[in-house]
Formats: sequence, structure tokens, C-alpha cells
Amino acid sequence: MNKATSKSEPTLKRAPGGPLLGVKVLDISTVVAAPFAAGLLADYGADVIKVEMPGAGDHIRHMPPHKEGISLWSKVTNRNKKGVTLDLRTAEGKEIFEHLLASQDVLVENFRPDTLERWGLGKDRLFEINPHLIILRITGFGQTGPYRDRPGFARIFESMSGFAYLCGRPDGPPMFSGYPISDALAGVFGALSVSAALVHRNATPGRPGQEIDLSATEAMFRAMDFLAVEYDQLGVVRERTGNLNAYSSPSDVYSTRDGKWIGLAVSAPPVFARFAKALNRPDLLVDPRFNTNVARLENRGEIEAIVRQWFIERTEVEIASILTEHDVSFSRVNSIEDVFNDAHFKAREAIVAVEDSDFGSVHMQNVVPRFSATPGCVWRSGPGQGEHNDEILTQQVGLTPDKIAELKMKNVI
Repeated sequence: MNKATSKSEPTLKRAPGGPLLGVKVLDISTVVAAPFAAGLLADYGADVIKVEMPGAGDHIRHMPPHKEGISLWSKVTNRNKKGVTLDLRTAEGKEIFEHLLASQDVLVENFRPDTLERWGLGKDRLFEINPHLIILRITGFGQTGPYRDRPGFARIFESMSGFAYLCGRPDGPPMFSGYPISDALAGVFGALSVSAALVHRNATPGRPGQEIDLSATEAMFRAMDFLAVEYDQLGVVRERTGNLNAYSSPSDVYSTRDGKWIGLAVSAPPVFARFAKALNRPDLLVDPRFNTNVARLENRGEIEAIVRQWFIERTEVEIASILTEHDVSFSRVNSIEDVFNDAHFKAREAIVAVEDSDFGSVHMQNVVPRFSATPGCVWRSGPGQGEHNDEILTQQVGLTPDKIAELKMKNVI
């Protein structure tokens, strides 16, 4: 695969930076949603220690893709973190954890409710150790409610929230996307909520900590925005529409003469007016079947047939030239190879080369968004399992090399 990158690609050697520089985070979570949240905090400069169980480690290491048996997913989700191994279920592991926790600002965890409590690390004990602590608890369904103890993964959250019900063709089953979108979304809510809690804590006398109860299902449901009020006020149960936009027309994924796919969006009236001119069809603007968005939705089959025919008669290059000239919203449906070679992504340095201890360097997404005064950066890929044990345990816990070796023999680390 051609992994083309920008000529202005920054050097691999970078130092941590961002608006959260100086914030200390202990990440004891696994798989995607909560580690993603901690990873965003790390993108913004937070000093994040990733804690994994000795032996198996974070489950994400066992999920594809792999190269030479090494997890590539972990290299992105756990980027900018330092990695240690620690068994919190043992007395010595718990003691080390409590020592680390005392100096942290944030704890990120995603165990099922009451798991930490069974290990003697419930909320009261955590706040006793560190009264200023922000505790982010990401679970499938929250710390309360009849489903609190159920196991949950992204497809469950997407099913329960109503999201999957909307995805797919009208005559087919509900469908899932090719990526666990609800995990990423819960991670975004997690990083946002931690940042908000830090602002409150640092502006409040005594700097009191707090617990954040984040349900991944509720995060997905919140992203549905108007779906609840639509049902409440209109009694409408929105159904699947396939690739058709449920709110405007024309808007689909169209095939070109040379076999490419183009996504189109003409939601606003001025954009449709420009699109009609691009099609050389000014009659569409006065035809009562098509002259408003409501009318086009009512006559969707007819307008979509017109647009589909226009696309299939032209190549991608011809379409791009015409639609760009008329300022119409469109994009080729990119594969990841297309993204790597896209001029805009290159100019924005949206993909960066990152220093990696296994492969020398790897490419991954840059930090989003861009801060003008306190820019974040990707300064290293995700660590190997326990890669920073010696550094963290000597410098922050005060253990001797002999003690570290003893703990390794006991599988505490």
C-alpha cells in the first residue's frame, strides 16, 4: 500500500504538550472506550500511566490488526502513555496502586460496578487516599439501574440506544458500522467530562474531587439528538433509509461511470440551487415537485433517479470539476489508502509519523482539534506491556531494582 505522507511531515522527535500539560492520569481501563478517553487526555498533554494486568495485559492487545504478533490498535489507543503492569488484586499490587494514586489528578476505569469495591478500592477509599481525585467510570449501562451488572460491548450500546435501528436499508436488517463507533463516542464524552471536572475542581476552594458515572449506551443515545423529542412530540418512530439522507434530498452515495462512489449533501436551499445549475437543470428550481426540500422528500424517487443518471454518465474527475466549480458539497468515498494520499489531509498533517519502539515509526492520526496557544502532539505510540515498569516504580514509588525483580517473580507486576 502506498503510504504517501506530506513533505512537511514533522520530525518524529517530539515532546509532550497541550492544554492539559501537568495533569496526571492513572488509566487502569481496558479495550476501547475508556482507554480512548485517557488517550485523548494524553493527546492534550496529560501525563498518563497505562496500567495493565501482568500476563494477558489489556484485551485490546489480542484484537486485530497485528503485525509480527504485536497489537497495532493498542499503539494508537494507548499512544502518549507510559505503560506499567500491576495486579491490583494482590496486597502488594494494591499498595503500589495506592501510592501512585495519591499523586494523580484523574483515575480512569471501566470495570463492572463494584469490582473495585471488591478489591477494597471503592470510591470512599479512593477519596481517602486522594480527596482531589477525579474518577471517570465508564461502563456499558452506568453505576445504577437494572442493567448495571450486564456485560456490554459497542454493538450492545448501539443496539440499545436506537442507533443500530436506523442503520441499513429499509427492506433489510439493522446494521452495524465497521468500527465500534459508540466506544469512540463514549471516549470523547469521557475526555470532555474529565476536562469539565478539572475546571470545576481547580476553581473551587479545597479542590474537591468527584466521580463521573458515564454510560456508553447513554453517550450513544445523547448523540441521537432530536430522536427522543421527535417521538415525544410527534409520535414518529424513525425508520431505516439506507444511504438516503432522512432529512434532505437528493442525498445518497452515487456511482460514477468509472466505478467510483461519490457522497453528496445538498441540505440547504442555496446548495440545491447551485446543484441544479451544475446539472444544467434550472427547471428543477421551479418544478413544484422539487423546488423545496419538503417537496423533494415527498418525490424522492423521481429526484434521486435524475441525479443518479447524471452521475453514472460521468467520470469521477468530470463530476469533481463540475461540482467544485458550482460550490456543491461532495466527496469521493475514500478508502484508508485514499485518505493517506489526499492532498487536504497532507496539507493539514492529519496523519503523522510517530516514534515506535517495535517498528521504528508508525503512522497514525494527528491530534484533534488544533489549539493555537497550547498545541497537543503525538510524541510516541502506545507502549509495550510494562515498558515503563522500572521508570515508574523507581521514580514514583521508590522501589529498588531488587524489589522490582521480586515483584516480577510473584507476578504482581
